[in-house]
Amino acid sequence: MKLCVLGAGAVGASVARLASEHGYSVTALADSTRAVVDEAGVDVATALDRKHDAGAVGSADPADVLAADYDVLVDATPTTLGDAQPGFEHVRAALERDRHVVLANKGPVAERYDDVRALERESAGEVRFEATVGGAVPVLSTIEGVGAKRVTAVRGVLNGTANFLLTRMAADGLDYEHVLAEAQDLGVAEADPAFDVEGTDAALKCAILANVVHGGGHSLADVDVEGITDVPVSALELAAEDGRPVRLVGEVTEHGARVGPRLVPEDDALAVSGTTNAVQLETTHAGRLTLSGPGAGGPETATAVLADVDRLE
Repeated sequence: MKLCVLGAGAVGASVARLASEHGYSVTALADSTRAVVDEAGVDVATALDRKHDAGAVGSADPADVLAADYDVLVDATPTTLGDAQPGFEHVRAALERDRHVVLANKGPVAERYDDVRALERESAGEVRFEATVGGAVPVLSTIEGVGAKRVTAVRGVLNGTANFLLTRMAADGLDYEHVLAEAQDLGVAEADPAFDVEGTDAALKCAILANVVHGGGHSLADVDVEGITDVPVSALELAAEDGRPVRLVGEVTEHGARVGPRLVPEDDALAVSGTTNAVQLETTHAGRLTLSGPGAGGPETATAVLADVDRLE
């Protein structure tokens, strides 16, 4: 199949690099300012070298990629809140041409899930979004396999940056600002970490999980959110000494969705360390299913994106 890849950051670039391993060609690739389109197949290495050296993957207008020849549009552009633009318009443009869509961008399915599904019903295209929850961890495909109606609750550590900070603060008694600076030096935290430490990223994932499990009707505004910025290091140390480390846990149940710091038994599957994500599914007949693994990263998240493309064949 032919891929149109929107976004040339860590995830988009990794999707473009790994596409050929899955037997796909990239016919259009766009960053935030320019694009390259070639119906015979984009030279991905050259385009990404150009991005590194000159700041853009090509010389074409980014709007040109939506009219290119492709079978699957991959949106790896940054997540936006509210109207989820421009990601939502990317979805609309592809579905109106009866093309498939694979999302790494959480915005359209967290903020406008019902609108996306309405467009999908009028199209021959399909929308998949495994990479929006848990990075490389196959959370959504496991729910799909079990059957969403048989999943009664989802609980998980869904943000690697917040988990890295909580783990380091508790282990070494370091304050929030010290550990945040270390995380930024390591590339684990963004220069502006608000999206992660205030719980917004985990809440978006909970909105997506609530939509999948409950058949839609949820957005970020429906999630109760509390971040980790006000958790004192003394509380983390006391909790760790008591054998119950603090983790930023997202929960989706029949009563709604919420994100906040929680005490977790140290032998619990959610007591993961560093940037690892972990998710527990409560099911009606199969008991509790636990999944864990890398929750972020270019090649890791691209693996989930390309697995979704594989499922479209």
